[in-house]
Amino acid sequence: MPLTSATRSNPAPLEFSSVFADLAPHVAGLNACLRDQVAQFEPEIREMADYCIDTSGKRIRPALVFLSGWRDDTVNPDLVRVAAVIELVHLATLVHDDIMDGADIRRGRESATRSYGPEAAVLLGDALFAHALHLAAQFPTTMVCSAVAESTRRVCAGEIIQTLRRGTTRISRSDYQRVIDLKTAELFRVSCHLGSHLAGFSPEFVSAATTYGRQLGIAYQIFDDLADFFGQESKIGKTLGTDLGSGKLTLPLMELVKASPEGEKAAILAEITGDSIPQPDLRVAQMRDLGVFGRVETALESELARGEKALEPHENRPPTSRLLSLSAILRDQIASLRPQ
Repeated sequence: MPLTSATRSNPAPLEFSSVFADLAPHVAGLNACLRDQVAQFEPEIREMADYCIDTSGKRIRPALVFLSGWRDDTVNPDLVRVAAVIELVHLATLVHDDIMDGADIRRGRESATRSYGPEAAVLLGDALFAHALHLAAQFPTTMVCSAVAESTRRVCAGEIIQTLRRGTTRISRSDYQRVIDLKTAELFRVSCHLGSHLAGFSPEFVSAATTYGRQLGIAYQIFDDLADFFGQESKIGKTLGTDLGSGKLTLPLMELVKASPEGEKAAILAEITGDSIPQPDLRVAQMRDLGVFGRVETALESELARGEKALEPHENRPPTSRLLSLSAILRDQIASLRPQ
């Protein structure tokens, strides 16, 4: 039975940070590594880099590195370094995302684009990308740098595809799936791949962990798309309600269009294309009335189940139960958004 807020005596939803109880020494090593990277930037932009390389994020991707490579509580320096590489890539994508979305808030404070302006912020994101690859190139094997570079390209490709499709309604479910696989699931996937590989696990387990990471990433993006309509900025820590206004046809909007009568479909599609003023409050109310949340939640659960199935043959491996704890937490976070 999935662990949700409804099945526990304490109704407060589990947070991703709760998984860090066992990872505290690893996360401390990661934060120290990231702070050390600030000094590698040119003096004129160190303050900007430091602003982005903060310690307030969920650190989900680094956690996947540590959990997929878990053998015991020993801190593996290689895993710390590769976790830092992946977090730098992720931070760069956040800087660029906020520019494109016009988002003012990130992690509960002003976004980089709000603080420094979009022109400087886009270059700051580029600098973070470049430094991540520089750090990856310091491994004695080219495999790490190659994997991170390929993943970075795929993430950027996903963002480009999504950007070019903004304001268009000719997007299929497979188109949506392709974009979130690239722009979000890819870093989850490579985190589990590199973590389990660098820890010396068998190719079979590396493959299973990699599959789990990808499916968790797809599920997480679906959660994020739901949170854009049903979340609270004070809890999520970033600007919400941007998808409709920026013309992103995400799964909640797809399901709303599908469930709406013909006349209302046209009105929703006109908001996505920018031909009429977005009405997010109305659309959320319609999503509640038409059961959109439940259908999107079912799609998310399907992705989690695929990832968990990949790990079934490896239930006795040290990382497995720890990786599966992230599924439980994501289910709980979804439950905390569910309309009452």
